[in-house]
Amino acid sequence: MNNRQVLNTESIVECLREHGIQPSAQRVAVADFVLQTEEHPSAERVLSEVQQSFPMISRATVYNTLHLFVERGLLREVKLSTSSIVYDANTDRHHHLIDEATGEIHDIPWETVTVDRVHEIEGFEVHEYQVVFKGRRETTH
Repeated sequence: MNNRQVLNTESIVECLREHGIQPSAQRVAVADFVLQTEEHPSAERVLSEVQQSFPMISRATVYNTLHLFVERGLLREVKLSTSSIVYDANTDRHHHLIDEATGEIHDIPWETVTVDRVHEIEGFEVHEYQVVFKGRRETTH
């Protein structure tokens, strides 16, 4: 789901099935949040948000559901550091910018950034890469 739009339960169930995921009430609740947010939420953020409408959902269920969604290509796991993993419903190739003032993560179109000679990194066979920028919004005077 790359075009963020308001999805109803039927659309979410259909999307899960298209990705080979058996829709359960818990999976639909997690998908309802992660597929419709502009955020790049951590698992804990997903848990917190989903518990508001589905209070009986467990931490393990949320983590397992997120891993399943990644495995089936519904979400992309983005590792910003060894201790920071967030989830992204935009599975197209793109880069990220982290706003240092707010902590928000913004998608940057793939074609905006040019990386040369990445496949010439000695001693490594590069399979995938992304660029993560950090910065602040320019202030106008």
